[in-house]
Amino acid sequence: MTLARRLAPLWLLAPYIAITLVFFIVPLLDAIGIAFYQTNGARSRVWVGLDNFTFVLSDPDFHKALINTAVFTLGSLFIQLPLALGLALLLQNGKGRVTRVARLIIFSPHLVGQVFVGILFSVLFMPRFGLINQGIQSLIGWGLEERWLGDPTLVMPALILTSLWMYVGFNMIYFLAALQNVDKELVEAARLDGAGPWQVFLHVVVPAIKPVMIFVVLTSTIGSFQIFELPFTLLRGNGPDNAGLTIVGYLYQTAFTAGDLGTGAAVGWILAFIIFMVGLVQIRLAGKGGGA
Repeated sequence: MTLARRLAPLWLLAPYIAITLVFFIVPLLDAIGIAFYQTNGARSRVWVGLDNFTFVLSDPDFHKALINTAVFTLGSLFIQLPLALGLALLLQNGKGRVTRVARLIIFSPHLVGQVFVGILFSVLFMPRFGLINQGIQSLIGWGLEERWLGDPTLVMPALILTSLWMYVGFNMIYFLAALQNVDKELVEAARLDGAGPWQVFLHVVVPAIKPVMIFVVLTSTIGSFQIFELPFTLLRGNGPDNAGLTIVGYLYQTAFTAGDLGTGAAVGWILAFIIFMVGLVQIRLAGKGGGA
């Protein structure tokens, strides 16, 4: 084999290697290094060691952002995912045009960006004349005079409700795909043995779709911890009393508003560590729960 032929694969891989090096490896190494500096803009750097991490971990605003992000994540996991699975169970066997249209309608909110959704729901949450307050008034006879996005106690429910509209349909598609692969013969055998619907779901369906459930939980957790555009556009910032401040919002505020890229990089690595540890715990718990 000639030298040219031996080098041919390397030439074909060269564009990918160059792009990865320029846009991933170099920024990653720079982010590691800059986390140990205090910066004032892109060029001014002063070595501070671990002081950036110490400052972030002791900052009350970071604690507030961490709590807000954790609450939002729990809302995503314990409200959004059961709704997505329930919708998938309702629509899994339908083959008519109505079912296909219903799937498209439920999934379609994910096709638009978080910025658009944030602006849209900022109008829907308007006091008195907002569509959500009008809907509550028509259903139970009274409306909320308070402005959802102006009350710190209502900001997080508003964020979770908005995220439900946007992401339930997206996760429903994953569950639909998993449910299509459940062994129908095994389901039928369980029914013939006298298993009821709940027993079939718990002992046959859940073990069969468990890998997809783990994947959806992990991706939802990672996405929830990285949330930024939605609360930033919905609240036109962080909301009253920082009620909508998330970890990535705190990173943006530190790195770009205050101009300290070093502390912002430290926030990013703390967030990466949190996501890694939470994901590891979820995988371990899923493994202890038994496999399909």
